Amino acid sequence: MPTQYQMVFWNLENLFDIQNSPRRGDKLQRAIGNDLQGWSQAQLDQKVSQLAAIIRQMNSDRGPEILGVCEVENRYVMDLLVQALASLGRNYAVSHHGMSDHRGIDVGFIYDTNLFSAEALFSHVVMRRTATRDLLQVNFRTQSGHLFVVIGNHWPSRSGGERESAGYRAIAGETLAYFHQRILEVHGTETPVLAMGDFNDEPFDPSLVDYALSTRSQTKVVNADIPRFFNLMWPVLGQGLGTYYHDDFPNVLDQFLANKNLLEENSSIKILQDTVQVIRFPEMVATGKYPRPIPFGGMGKPVNQDGFSDHFPIGITVWEAD
Repeated sequence: MPTQYQMVFWNLENLFDIQNSPRRGDKLQRAIGNDLQGWSQAQLDQKVSQLAAIIRQMNSDRGPEILGVCEVENRYVMDLLVQALASLGRNYAVSHHGMSDHRGIDVGFIYDTNLFSAEALFSHVVMRRTATRDLLQVNFRTQSGHLFVVIGNHWPSRSGGERESAGYRAIAGETLAYFHQRILEVHGTETPVLAMGDFNDEPFDPSLVDYALSTRSQTKVVNADIPRFFNLMWPVLGQGLGTYYHDDFPNVLDQFLANKNLLEENSSIKILQDTVQVIRFPEMVATGKYPRPIPFGGMGKPVNQDGFSDHFPIGITVWEAD
């Protein structure tokens, strides 16, 4: 029987270590310490508990097979989250690499080691005058022996203005396209590659279309003479949904991008396109006219201990042949 895996990505909104953590360097403590005033172990534990309560419901209460996350400070907070998921009975492990972001936030993966092994991890630097998150590439191997490359993204934010900061995201998009091509050169042209993340731009923005080389045309991806990505989030745009809300406007900033080797009929690993979703359990959604995510807050923002994150997670199913 073919195997199916649920892949999820979630911006966890300020999942930071405690106020004066011994795991934080002096330079970073000076940079963000004031914003962490009052961020105690109790608040961190409550934040982790809130996130875990949602993750445990995913995939019909089984939890995802691979969970990509961003806006986490370090390995410690990711390990706390894995511990909070213990009741699922999965053998979860963490793939993480400390990055040089000026706020100290990283990208990482939690994955089920009964289904995948992480053969290699690469942290690709996005060149910028002020440090930003790397692209995190993990080469997974399934139990059937298939290579499956996943790239986690958290592109530079729109702070300072969408247009003023657009160049930084263009650089990140170019970096993703470059390493997509290198993966195919090193591991073979049939290597399946899935990019996921918070791109801080929408599917139609130039950073995704012109630089990361993603498109809504599956035919163009499959037949292109250069490596392209198929952006799976266009149907979500058509539904008027958002993964993040700014001034009550829905924005699809969190996305899945699949290369042609996840699209072709004879592929050993395929994306099931009609399974893409914005995951919105009722307790995560604000009541009223605008169905925004309910944030937990922190980092200088008011804390709502009944909140979760200022982003909704996204999910999709991957199919593997026998």
